[in-house]
Amino acid sequence: MKVQVSERVKALPAYPLAQIPSIKRRLIAAGMDVIDLGAGDADGPPPMPTIDALHEALGITANHKYGFQQGALTFREAAVRWVARRFAQTFDAHTEMLPLIGSKEGLTHLAFAICNPGDVVIVPEPGYQAYIGGAILSGAEPCVVPLRAEKQFLVELDDLPEETLRRARIVYVNYPNNPTAAIAPREYLERLVASCRKHGIVLAYDNAYCDITFDGYVAPSIFEIPGARDVAVEFFSMSKSFQMTGWRVGFAIGSAALIGALTKVKSYVDTGPFLALQQASAFTLDRAEALNRPVVAELARRRDAAVAALTEAGFSVETPRAAMYVWVPLPAGLPSATFTTRALEEEGVVVLPGSGFGPGGEGFFRVALTVPPDRLREAVTRLGRTLAACLGGAVAATG
Repeated sequence: MKVQVSERVKALPAYPLAQIPSIKRRLIAAGMDVIDLGAGDADGPPPMPTIDALHEALGITANHKYGFQQGALTFREAAVRWVARRFAQTFDAHTEMLPLIGSKEGLTHLAFAICNPGDVVIVPEPGYQAYIGGAILSGAEPCVVPLRAEKQFLVELDDLPEETLRRARIVYVNYPNNPTAAIAPREYLERLVASCRKHGIVLAYDNAYCDITFDGYVAPSIFEIPGARDVAVEFFSMSKSFQMTGWRVGFAIGSAALIGALTKVKSYVDTGPFLALQQASAFTLDRAEALNRPVVAELARRRDAAVAALTEAGFSVETPRAAMYVWVPLPAGLPSATFTTRALEEEGVVVLPGSGFGPGGEGFFRVALTVPPDRLREAVTRLGRTLAACLGGAVAATG
């Protein structure tokens, strides 16, 4: 019998990281030294105090029971305390905050809570695949908005047709941005919130990288913008700020109505994050400033090393002020998949092609700052050789 899958599953684009693990295993088995700058997955452990807090939480029998959507009250209260300290915004821990199994599932499930079949979901491209996944799996129609360098990689709603805005139910926005590392000026956020309020569009604001910032830049919360509480849900993650990617703990904040809708959806698909992880995350958020500082300092060292090495190797890059990525343009006419495939197969360096984030990402590749500076420099030396080989091939083919 031939297995039939749904049209929604068929409509999902290929996930950009899907094939890399098997290729890595093959190359490593063949003796190649592989440097992985692909997934945004930190190479170091979470802070040791966080690990100690988890060990203590594991010894509490109640933490091994179902958490359901209520979760650990300690986590809810620590999250809203952190939001109050970090952004000077106050939320109710019971009705305006929701624990998530990582922010990814919350971002995806929000579309299930808000959209009907035929509604439009506005999705940035390049962008995190959870956005278009949520749109397609909820039965909505994705409206893909290319992020352009000449527009500072900003999603400009006012550039879209009125008919699209009339049908739109959600817009996904992510600053500091993955993969471009772009940041959003306040005047842009004010324009965005005003447009969402005008057209009745829910603003899903993905703020996973808010504390991975450099050179004095401080990323805002969308709720610092007047009127945002009418339309926004903001998503936070423990993954990047505290190197807790595998723990899968995040949270959403917003109005009681929007958080309530997301809670109802999740009540049917999961029973919340493991309570011991929530307890350790609560401990971490109450000490966030101190525990995050070494993470950012190390990422700043890596950013500086990567940018200097990329420039020396012949790439034209800007120094990012946030996130843990460098978004690197390629010479015109060089497909990103061609470049990254050769970098992996010939030089053992994993970087992601811009096209893996959607056609709007073509012409770039993403470097994740997931190895120490010396390994970054070695990786970039190899990428420089790949660039020279690609361009030499192009010249030979043209001639």
